[in-house]
Amino acid sequence: MSNTPADWDKHLQDAEVIIGWRSKWDQTKLWSNAQLKWIQTWSAGVNSLPLKQLAAQKIQLTSANGVHSYPISETVFALMLSLTRNIHTYVKNQQQKVWDDSNNTLEMHDKTIGIIGVGAIGQETAKLAKAFGMKILGVRHSGKPVQYVDEMYKQSDLKSILPECDYIVVTLPLTDDTRHLFDKTLFQEMKKSAFFINIGRGEIVSEEDLIAALRNGDIAGAGLDVFETEPLKKTSPLWEMDNVIITPHTSGSTEHYAKRVIEDIFLPNLKTYLTNSTVAVNAVHYQKGY
Repeated sequence: MSNTPADWDKHLQDAEVIIGWRSKWDQTKLWSNAQLKWIQTWSAGVNSLPLKQLAAQKIQLTSANGVHSYPISETVFALMLSLTRNIHTYVKNQQQKVWDDSNNTLEMHDKTIGIIGVGAIGQETAKLAKAFGMKILGVRHSGKPVQYVDEMYKQSDLKSILPECDYIVVTLPLTDDTRHLFDKTLFQEMKKSAFFINIGRGEIVSEEDLIAALRNGDIAGAGLDVFETEPLKKTSPLWEMDNVIITPHTSGSTEHYAKRVIEDIFLPNLKTYLTNSTVAVNAVHYQKGY
């Protein structure tokens, strides 16, 4: 099967359903396609898509949200455990053949974790945290309780819970309300011993303020999979910080990605679409932006 730009251009003009999204597409062909009714993206985040135009065209949009729950929650705990037990430092020491057994006194069990954005990924992270006997505080748009989360709050309560948390895990989507949500004021509310994990979107964090917080000792360290500019610039101070672990936006990578998108999301939606032309699984709400 050919997959050339010319083939895509043709189908952009006549397809009723499209699986995937490419920013390099000639979008004028999409907007002139009166038959297009539904787009299934290949990613969980939809902030890079022209949401206003899609809404105006009344095109149904579904995301790959939920596909990443296992690999991302595993990455969250890999980062938390590495920072807590100093594994990242030992890996560096191994390369230099340095034996240094100092500064390894922290435990993760029975600590408090704040999960900021309790969707599918946040709930799976909370489930794993239960195995460590952690107290789990959650923040979500609705504030409604979910399984595994001990206490749920709304985003407006964020400042009040930060001082309680030993770990802050950000799993939020990027919207107008979350852009640069984590800035100097919020980092200063956190415990100086707290670790900050971001696997949501880089733009949710003011990177300049995060760097300052790490330098000033406002927080103990950070595990970062996403950044304001990607790839992360080589001039970024984050590369050189001993209390930072960087992964290249790979927390959602998994051997089961395609299988889950097709079997768990697309095919169930296709059944309802063929019946009544609507989709429900992971339907994006344009007003919310996710």
